[in-house]
Amino acid sequence: MPAVTVENVLALPRVPPPDPVAGRERPVRSVTTAPAGLEGEGFPVRRAFAGVSLTDLDPFIHMDQMGEVDYAPGEPKGTPWHPHRGFETVTYIIDGTFVHQDSNGGGGRITNGDTQWMTAGAGILHIEAPPEELVVSGGLFHGIQLWVNLPRANKWNPPRYQDIRGSEATLLTTMDGGALLRLIAGELGGHRGPGSTFTPITVVHATVSLGASVRLPWRPDFNALAYVLAGRGSAGVERRPIHVGQLVVYGPGEAVTLTADTTQDAGSNFEVLLLGGQPIGEPVVHYGPFVMNTKEEIIQAMEDYQAGRLGTVPAQVLPHQHAGDVELATPGD
Repeated sequence: MPAVTVENVLALPRVPPPDPVAGRERPVRSVTTAPAGLEGEGFPVRRAFAGVSLTDLDPFIHMDQMGEVDYAPGEPKGTPWHPHRGFETVTYIIDGTFVHQDSNGGGGRITNGDTQWMTAGAGILHIEAPPEELVVSGGLFHGIQLWVNLPRANKWNPPRYQDIRGSEATLLTTMDGGALLRLIAGELGGHRGPGSTFTPITVVHATVSLGASVRLPWRPDFNALAYVLAGRGSAGVERRPIHVGQLVVYGPGEAVTLTADTTQDAGSNFEVLLLGGQPIGEPVVHYGPFVMNTKEEIIQAMEDYQAGRLGTVPAQVLPHQHAGDVELATPGD
């Protein structure tokens, strides 16, 4: 169960439904299933965007669902030090704890509904790892890491770090109280989330009650994606069946619809991450931890990293890591 919840969802502000005339329903364009893999030092992930074109994803580049996994003692793992340039990483911890540290002085503990928003910009080194006590005890871990592209004009901005506490998320519901909506960034029905972004986007974590149908207004100039974190339901007015680990790409329109099945597995709710953004429409060259506009800029990023121009590992590093643990990250890092 997600850490951020409320006792009485009916006490929350409501998201008004889309205009019944002008609110054109977005059709379901595709449903894909995320393949499973291992990331960093060996923690399990689902590659949420695998097999989906960058045109449909723009401005998003990559997303991993980390877990959900209940670690035994000694099992929790993270990533070694690695570089980034040209985009933003958004790490949202639904349950559990990660500790972040970067070469720009940003960092801290993100846990139970917190979001770490790191703008790599011109370049940064960072690390994400479980705290020592979680490594010793084991425990539940579940989160998302999302990569958001930066426009050409912002790829060389200085790095920055946003620490968004779970308590800062804007909590909303639908008119009938059928869903808890956690607005992390962007705008939804006149309400705003706390995350500050270079690229206009909306990020919402929705928990939909058994059998409830959620119809939300959606900016027509944004794309629309829905990734199922847990449970089963359907997408669109056409009721396309979807389940955990699947990504929905919607077509054009002003409204998105999701419906939870009337029964779910024991201990499971219908949990969905809704994403939308204004497409950047620029060339994308993606290699490992770098997202740029040209091959020449990728080569420059690699040369700058090898020459130490993307940052220096701090003298004080996380307890179970070493300053020498710096590597060229794979595409999920």
